[in-house]
Amino acid sequence: MTFLEDARALLREFPVVDGHNDLPWALREKAGYDLDRLDVAGHQHEHLHTDIPRLRAGGVGAQYWSVYVPAEQPDPVAATLEQIDCVRQLLDRYQADLAPALTAADMEAARGEGRIASLMGAEGGHSIANSLGTLRGLYALGVRYMTLTHNDNVDWADSATDEPGVGGLSAFGREVVREMNRLGMLVDLSHVAATTMRDALDTSTAPVIFSHSSSRAVCDHPRNIPDDVLERLPANGGMAMVTFVPKFVLQAAVDWTAAADDNLRAHGLHHLDTTAEAMKVHRAFEESTPRPIATAATVADHLDHMREVAGIDHLGIGGDYDGTAFTPDGLGDVSGYPNLIAELLERGWSRADLAKLTWQNAVRVLGAAEDVARDLRATRAPSNATIESLDNATTASLDG
Repeated sequence: MTFLEDARALLREFPVVDGHNDLPWALREKAGYDLDRLDVAGHQHEHLHTDIPRLRAGGVGAQYWSVYVPAEQPDPVAATLEQIDCVRQLLDRYQADLAPALTAADMEAARGEGRIASLMGAEGGHSIANSLGTLRGLYALGVRYMTLTHNDNVDWADSATDEPGVGGLSAFGREVVREMNRLGMLVDLSHVAATTMRDALDTSTAPVIFSHSSSRAVCDHPRNIPDDVLERLPANGGMAMVTFVPKFVLQAAVDWTAAADDNLRAHGLHHLDTTAEAMKVHRAFEESTPRPIATAATVADHLDHMREVAGIDHLGIGGDYDGTAFTPDGLGDVSGYPNLIAELLERGWSRADLAKLTWQNAVRVLGAAEDVARDLRATRAPSNATIESLDNATTASLDG
């Protein structure tokens, strides 16, 4: 058998749990959630990375669907609820392929049925509007992780790609983490500043995740994870899910992206814009300045380093499909996971290690968070703390 054939055989038994896919936002932007216009059951759509046939071809067994909304969204809570509704529409429409999942046991049951376990993750603490009650509401609706920030700071946590605000987590931010632990909602540290990562690890009594982040030692981008943070994952029990986004995994692409972003801004466009107009500007820039190409080997380089630092029990995969304009060669859409597994097999990764990477670690981490929550709920009531009561009190005590 070839390495690729071996990879596909392994994925039939231990399929990929992917930590982050932005299909719901893509469906909102491209079709207004109209699943007749963008029916992901059948043919490939030019502007999507994700559909059910390609998920099947890629060996995906569980997917955290991101219920992301931009930080500047006028009413982020309502928009997040619409994203959750989109996932529910997908689950209702494609029941033969997608299984709703809330727990580690649900993930295993879906695998046994041959369906893709579908979980949800909220991307950015702005989605709770500084309200622990809203956090509990999202959990009740099925959200099983929350990324503490997106690209901008929130009032209680610093982002990796914004200027320092509160220096990591504020007092209220730490209470958000504690309440997530009590609920059994995974604390996601992708997108956050390194100071926030460290504060969250100091606070959390449950395993944390990075739903789509790579190694900062391999590619020096603030969205990636420093080694000192990776070194703490074994004691915490959490996991880092490597992402495929070229500008986070290939240093030459980091530099190229900075220039491309400047070019978008020069045309009066936001640097994260993926509309047809923005992509036309991007293509023109790429014609004049060829884009550096990442590959499956580029991603494997990150995994090699992350395994050395954190250990195989603390790694996973979070491709960020439909949330990025560009993808590596060989990982162009959700059908590409076997190419990464084949690359790792060729590098000598064992079948046991790959089973942990693709399936076992992610299931274990969610189950461990459930165990912590079960114990906490026996001793800790829901928190009704407010940002005013915690952070203003902290500020007042510092001033005094």
